[in-house]
Amino acid sequence: MAAMDVVGSNETPVKVEGKRLAILVCWILGFGSLVSWNSMLTIGDYYYALFPDYHPSRVLTLVYQPFALGTMAILAYNESRVDTRKRNIAGYILFFLCTLALILVDLASSGKGGVGNYIAICVFVAGFGVADAHVQGGMVGDLAFMEPEFIQSFFAGLAASGVLTSGLRLMTKGVFDKSSNGLRKGTMLFLAISTFFEFLCILLYAFVFAKLPIVKHYRTKAAREGSKTVASDLAAAGIHTETNGTAGIDAKLPTRLSNKELLLKNIDYALDLFLIYVLTLSIFPGFLYENTGKHQLGSWYPLVLIAMYNVWDLIGRYIPLIKSIKIESRKGLMIAILSRFLFIPAFYFTAKYGDQGWMIMLISLLGLTNGYLTVCVMTVAPKGYTGPEANALGNILVVFLLGGIFAGVALDWLWLIGNGSF
Repeated sequence: MAAMDVVGSNETPVKVEGKRLAILVCWILGFGSLVSWNSMLTIGDYYYALFPDYHPSRVLTLVYQPFALGTMAILAYNESRVDTRKRNIAGYILFFLCTLALILVDLASSGKGGVGNYIAICVFVAGFGVADAHVQGGMVGDLAFMEPEFIQSFFAGLAASGVLTSGLRLMTKGVFDKSSNGLRKGTMLFLAISTFFEFLCILLYAFVFAKLPIVKHYRTKAAREGSKTVASDLAAAGIHTETNGTAGIDAKLPTRLSNKELLLKNIDYALDLFLIYVLTLSIFPGFLYENTGKHQLGSWYPLVLIAMYNVWDLIGRYIPLIKSIKIESRKGLMIAILSRFLFIPAFYFTAKYGDQGWMIMLISLLGLTNGYLTVCVMTVAPKGYTGPEANALGNILVVFLLGGIFAGVALDWLWLIGNGSF
C-alpha cells in the first residue's frame, strides 16, 4: 500500500481497497454517535419512575437539542478552519465521559430521585448535545466527499443504535421487571453498553478509519482540492500534505463556493431535512409516552412503539440502496416529505379512537419514511461538489437536521396543551 502514502498531482484513478471495512466502521461510528442518547430515550420509564413530575422524556430532549444545534451552528460556520480529526475524537470522548458520568450519578445517589440528581442528569445530557454536534457534523462533512454508501452506512448505524437499545430494553424489562430494582438494573446495563461503544468509537476513529486505503484516497483528493480539515487525519495515516509541491496546484484549484452560496443552491435539501425531523420529533418520543392512553400492553406499550419506530427507521435507511426505488428528484423528495404531515391528524385521531394495532402501524410508517427520506437527501445532495464544498454542505445539512429536531421537540409540547395536561 506504499503507493497510497503519496499525494499525487494527477487525477489518474488509484486502486483503493478497504471499502467494505470502511462501510462497517462508518456503521459503528454512526451507532456510537447516537447510542448514548437512544439509551436515554429508551430508559425513559426509569426516569419517569424517579422524576414523575418533571416530564423527563420531553425535558431531557429539550435540554439536549439547544446545545446540539447551537454548537453545530458554530462549528458549521467555522467548518473550513476546524480540524476534523480533533473534532470527531473530542466528540466521542465527550460522549464517553458523559455516559460514564450518568452511571456514577446513579451509583452515588443509590438510584434516588430529587431535583439535584435531575439537574446533574440534565447537565450531562447537554454534554451529549455538544458531543453530537461535534461528531454528527464532523462525520457527515467528512463522508460527504467519499462514497455515498459511507453516509448511508453511518446513518444506518444511527438508526441501529435505536433498534439495539429498544431490543435490549424489552429484554431487560422481561428479565428484571419482577425483581427488586429491576428498572434500575436495566438502566445500568444500558449505560454500561453505551459507555463501551463510545470507547470503541474513539479507538476505531483514531487508529483504524484514517488508515483505510479508500479513506486515504478520498482525503488525499480533498486535500488536492484545497481542504485543510483533513490534514491531521492524513498525517495520522502517514501522509503529509505540506510538501505536496503545491506550486502549480494552487493555480488550478477551483474557487470554493461560500457557505452562503452552498446554502442557496441547496436550500430545498436543507428544508427537506428540517421538515423530516420537525414532523418526526413532534411525535417521537414524547407523544408515545404521554399521549397514547392505556392499552392491553400496559407499561410495555410505549416501549413496543419506540421499538417499532426504530426497527422501521433502520429498514428505511437501507431501502435507498435499491436504485430503482430511491428518490433522487428534488421535486419528488419535497412532495414526499410534505405529504408526511398527514401523520399529525392520523396520530391524533388514532390516539383518540384507534386501538394499539393501528398505532403500531402508524409509528412503523413514521420510522420507515424518516429513515428512507433522510438517506435519500443525504446521499443525493453532495453529488458534484469538490471535497471542501461537500464537507461544508454536509455540515450545513446537519444544522438544518438538528434545527428540525429542536423545532419538533418544542412543538411536541403542544400535544400536552391539546390534551389538557397544562
